Amino acid sequence: MVKQQNFESREALETALAERIIELLRSGIAARGKGALVVSGGRTPAGLFQQLSQQELDWSKVVITLADERWVPRDHADSNARSVDTHLLQNKASAATFIPHVTAAATPHQGQPELEQNLASLPDEIDAVILGMGEDGHTASFFPNAPELASAIDPHADQACLAVTPPVAPHLRMTLTLPRLLASRQIFLHLCGEGKRPVLKEAQSEGATEDMPVRAVLRQESTPVDIYWAP
Repeated sequence: MVKQQNFESREALETALAERIIELLRSGIAARGKGALVVSGGRTPAGLFQQLSQQELDWSKVVITLADERWVPRDHADSNARSVDTHLLQNKASAATFIPHVTAAATPHQGQPELEQNLASLPDEIDAVILGMGEDGHTASFFPNAPELASAIDPHADQACLAVTPPVAPHLRMTLTLPRLLASRQIFLHLCGEGKRPVLKEAQSEGATEDMPVRAVLRQESTPVDIYWAP
């Protein structure tokens, strides 16, 4: 279920990945009248977002949300939604519908019920999920040693999202749960930089999922995972 493609440059990766994502969204729109895309934040996907924003697609029929988010205002420098606003919801993609994670609630634990309702507008099956991976082996906000980790990666969890308290990383978080991420046609693990290669190798070796939670995505057998890596 896991395939890997290595690219000579980030630009080549972004071009290839953007084409795959657009194909999936286009077929999702054709099949059910709506496409759905889950993205991650940080610096890595900025170039991909910019490429996607210029692609020909009926973006008015696309719903976008995040795999996870820091519980900060949308204009905060650490906000994943800010990255989506700046790089993806531009040009042709400005017509897409975006579901942010952060609500008016003071904490993600208090905001979880409202976001759960908002996420109900997503199709049952997401067309494409783009995930990253931290050097500690986390993906989305599945952090090693987080008190909510077991619930977040429980394959039988019935919540779409879950508030998370990272042990080390700043800010409280909100994350989609593992079952909600796996309810997709395709997962892409988007990795850039030589530093990610040994982390990925370790994640693909034997070891406890709790030590490197990205293993929960790599080891499942329900949804195909394509790893896209560039230096």
